[in-house]
Amino acid sequence: MKIRPVILCGGAGTRLWPNSKNHQAKQFIDFGNWTLLDKTLERTKASIYDVPIISTNKKYLKQVKQHLKKNKIKKYKIVLEPAKRNTAPAILSTALIKDIPHDQPLMFFTADHLIEKMSVFNKAINKNKSNLTDQNIFIFGIKPTSPSSEYGYFVTKKIKGNINKVTKFIEKPKEAKAKQVIKQKGYWNSGMFFLRKDSIINNFKKHQPIIYKNCVNSVKKAKLKDNTYYLNKVSFIKATAKSFDYAILEKTKQINAVKLDIPWSDLGSWKEILKMYEKNKNKYIKKKNVFFRPWGRYTNLFEGKNFLIKELFVKPKGILSLQKHHHRAEHWLVTQGNPKIKLNKESFVKKPNDHIFIPLEAIHRIQNPGQKPVKIFEAQVGSILKETDIVRFEDLYGRVK
Repeated sequence: MKIRPVILCGGAGTRLWPNSKNHQAKQFIDFGNWTLLDKTLERTKASIYDVPIISTNKKYLKQVKQHLKKNKIKKYKIVLEPAKRNTAPAILSTALIKDIPHDQPLMFFTADHLIEKMSVFNKAINKNKSNLTDQNIFIFGIKPTSPSSEYGYFVTKKIKGNINKVTKFIEKPKEAKAKQVIKQKGYWNSGMFFLRKDSIINNFKKHQPIIYKNCVNSVKKAKLKDNTYYLNKVSFIKATAKSFDYAILEKTKQINAVKLDIPWSDLGSWKEILKMYEKNKNKYIKKKNVFFRPWGRYTNLFEGKNFLIKELFVKPKGILSLQKHHHRAEHWLVTQGNPKIKLNKESFVKKPNDHIFIPLEAIHRIQNPGQKPVKIFEAQVGSILKETDIVRFEDLYGRVK
């Protein structure tokens, strides 16, 4: 029996646009003729997978269908949530549809992850297919590249059959704690799950009977039209809004881990997005988008909807004007050198891999006091992303009006 991929595609993307009413869901953001949902759908085309099921909500139905068409996926099912109830009801309701046999292995992907080396990933999944039972759950750990406080972690121990059993979860620890967890061979919790349909049912019956009862009713009364299940709203909204982690993973004892050492990110912050653009910058560079200034130069790499990605090159002893912006905030990722940053009344020196957030209307400046160039990747986020949105207060090069 092939593995059935289920794509969870209901996230709103508010983390990237905290002050915006027009925030874009992360899985649909165009990063340069590709989206994270494109990448996820591409994953499901591997030979080990059956046709995909997409769990989303009504407001995203049109965008999901556009992505399926763009990726030439003709066979699929969509399960539509009539209200936001977090991942536990979404996962259970999708598993309950009649298209899925009782002992079907299900691979739950989130629609907003960037995963490389998919052959390694798929090999690990296929290898563990025979280890699935009607009770256990496999989760996916990624070997940390740094002690990040943006991700949750877990720790494992080896048990019979060379299986890694999860012994402890650590939720988004501070950096110092994250370092300790990594020393204990902790892995990032990627938020992907691999389990059988009967395991989902048994775990919800045992640990979340109210969610189980209401999701069963919601699926029983669902309407099927054009490959899309419209879940019953009256029943679905009675299901408690809980994450799958909180509802099931924290309560069940039979959690195993697939540990992977592959490039992975959920692109959940502008820092991660900037790292992605830095890694792939050669795909985005065009000579006509390089602009020279007295302090060095900048290159516009990609302009998306309400965001612009640039690379700044500040020559030794170069200093930008003291400035602010009315219509945009900025995220900076230092990739080379040690810039001196002024932000309102504070001044500080940063090092490579440091992230700096410049809020709307904040007065700021970049200075390179060193002998080597400084490079900074910048994400401008806002309604106006033009050079006209610069108010200068001081400038070495006579540009203050």
